[in-house]
Amino acid sequence: MKALIFGAGNIGRGFIGQILNENNYDLIFADISDELIEEINLKKEYRVFFASEEKVYTTISDIRGVHNIKEVKKLNEVIQEVDLIATAVGPSVVPIIARTILEGVKERLRKENIRPFNIIACENAIGATDLLKESLLSNLSEEEKIKAEEYIGFPNSAVDRIVPIQSNEDLLDVVVEPYYEWIIEGDKLKGDFDYIKGVGYKKDLKPYIERKLFTVNTGHASTAYIGNIYGYKTIYEAINDDRVLEMTLGVLAETSEYLVKSFHFSESEQKKYVDTIIYRFKNPHISDDISRVARSPIRKISPNDRFIYPSTQLLKMGKTPHNLAKTISYILKYLNMEDKESIELNEYLKEYGVSKTLNKYSGIEENSTLTKLIEGYYMIKKL
Repeated sequence: MKALIFGAGNIGRGFIGQILNENNYDLIFADISDELIEEINLKKEYRVFFASEEKVYTTISDIRGVHNIKEVKKLNEVIQEVDLIATAVGPSVVPIIARTILEGVKERLRKENIRPFNIIACENAIGATDLLKESLLSNLSEEEKIKAEEYIGFPNSAVDRIVPIQSNEDLLDVVVEPYYEWIIEGDKLKGDFDYIKGVGYKKDLKPYIERKLFTVNTGHASTAYIGNIYGYKTIYEAINDDRVLEMTLGVLAETSEYLVKSFHFSESEQKKYVDTIIYRFKNPHISDDISRVARSPIRKISPNDRFIYPSTQLLKMGKTPHNLAKTISYILKYLNMEDKESIELNEYLKEYGVSKTLNKYSGIEENSTLTKLIEGYYMIKKL
């Protein structure tokens, strides 16, 4: 079996690549980084270290790389032979990948004996594969669309593994936390797909994607923005301050209430999930810089992301999301002069104020309950 992984970065190598390698997939990485692709083709292997006292690692061998832009012909040839195409590039890049694989997919669909294959976007976003599919199919003819629906599986997936910023002596080596979760929509797979060991398969993926987004991502980002208020530089430092921990748990208590009432998770099951998340944040071997976790604040306060969406849903349930609103106010106070989104958000906020900023970037009405709640916390000078 062969897999083409778009994104040869830490997630692509340290998570998706590692799991597929353990399931006997031959790995081909596609990326726009000259340095990464050259190194992959030169060394043909790398090590994945699991962040713990034991310093255990596994070696991923017999890999190869192809440049997305400079080796288009070679990339199209690879698309003809693989059983699986996966992405680990970030949600905003997914439509670009759809255009990148377009000609290779068309060529494969023109063959007389089409061999079914699957495309999975492994991103921190709801419906990322759906987005890729929509972008891909919009550029196919009607005949090609029919064939694509018949021969290509487009399952969504939920992925979770913390891979901190790192600087390793070997460019390709990567450090990851031991814990991971990868869930795939099993009913959307095509062909003789051998289930990947270590991966869960569900028919309805929405509960698991939202649980991950509104627990792991919300919790991680909350720790960062709250920790920043107290002057911390890393997640590990922040989460070990009882004040930060208490407020982060307050945020997760609110998102947990939404998740339990919206899906089939029990309160005890969700509490165990939250406890696991906090335990992971406290792992000193994977501590992340707050500046990295807090980056891209505009995306983080967008309507369907980790703070605004659960807040609006709780209000619809008749619940007031005090902790979420307070944390959102901390996001508005966050400034990183090396982050374009942070600069843009602060400049707009300075000129137009909280209500107009939330209306523009979060899509909530200026006089809404949530806006007034966030604005009230924003105006408080003391912690």
